[in-house]
Amino acid sequence: MAARILHRLRHALAGEAGREEPAGGGGDAEDCPESSELEDDTEGLSTRLSGTLSFTSHEDEEEEEEEGDGASEELEEPPQAPGAAAGTEDGEWVSAAERPGGSLLTRQLQELWRRSRGSLAPQRLLFEVTSASVVSERSSKYVLYTIYLIRSGQFDKAPATIARRYSDFEQLNRRLRCRFSCDMASVAFPRKRLRRNFTAETIAKRSRAFEQFLSHLHSIDEIRRSPEFLEFFFLPDLQAAQRLTCTGMYREALATWANAYRLQDRLGVCSSGRFLLTLAGLAVCHQELDQLSEAHGCCEQALQLLEAQGSHPLLGPFLQAHVHLAWKVGKDKRRSEARLQDLREAGLLLQQQPSLKECLIKEPLE
Repeated sequence: MAARILHRLRHALAGEAGREEPAGGGGDAEDCPESSELEDDTEGLSTRLSGTLSFTSHEDEEEEEEEGDGASEELEEPPQAPGAAAGTEDGEWVSAAERPGGSLLTRQLQELWRRSRGSLAPQRLLFEVTSASVVSERSSKYVLYTIYLIRSGQFDKAPATIARRYSDFEQLNRRLRCRFSCDMASVAFPRKRLRRNFTAETIAKRSRAFEQFLSHLHSIDEIRRSPEFLEFFFLPDLQAAQRLTCTGMYREALATWANAYRLQDRLGVCSSGRFLLTLAGLAVCHQELDQLSEAHGCCEQALQLLEAQGSHPLLGPFLQAHVHLAWKVGKDKRRSEARLQDLREAGLLLQQQPSLKECLIKEPLE
């Protein structure tokens, strides 16, 4: 009896929805009584997202939603789309499109989603503070924040990490405000505290604030491409790796060069002079550790980047290293030999051409 009553109620509601839709003019988002509330909520969502720990691109969010839907279909009963009928008496599921007026809410949400996509800045890089430790030295005490740079929607086997203290962030904030005063006007930065700097509450709040700070900076095109912002991430690693290479600590240097490589890769600066220097550091350390195939691969990647350049301070050293390593690992070296000969004939090679390691050690990193 109860099933029959419920069945009649569903048919009655479906019939009312079918009669209301033609009068409503096609079911646009503006015709829904809750449309203004939905729009306001979307704007509120935009505001809240601008203050979350990290940002993702809308394309990635759509992909995640599609993947999530697929998983629910495998693990649960057939899901009910917004506005779809709950079911019929014989257990068959009815889609929203098959019921008159049933896809009204779905179309409204899709329209609101399309409109909100333009208001949220797309982000493909996430900044996450994974740990914070209090460091005590002879004359100072500070908190060191470890931050992961994560590409949204991808799994990175080896993370790109930085470790920075409050004064490092403060210096970045000051330099960027001097150069980009207009863009930085809307960027928030956590103020200094005279006390309670090492409480768990303060450290947690600052961790979140630094994630927001970096995400906001990365969302601004001019700042994202600026040397001040980029070198905040990888310049300390380059300097440390260079020092370790000079002192012969090649295994430790290799790990630091590799992290600098990943940082530049995440930040999208894989064609700069700093990146070529990073490849040189990796090639030298791999060669010193008898990892010749890896060293050869680094030289090949560098030569691909230098393909279109007629001259570069590192071109000759990379070609020489590539010829030597190709002979060691049994790879073809004729093309590199031909390029070296062309450079000699053009007078672009020095009589005493420095090795890749010598160039790496002498390169000023400031």
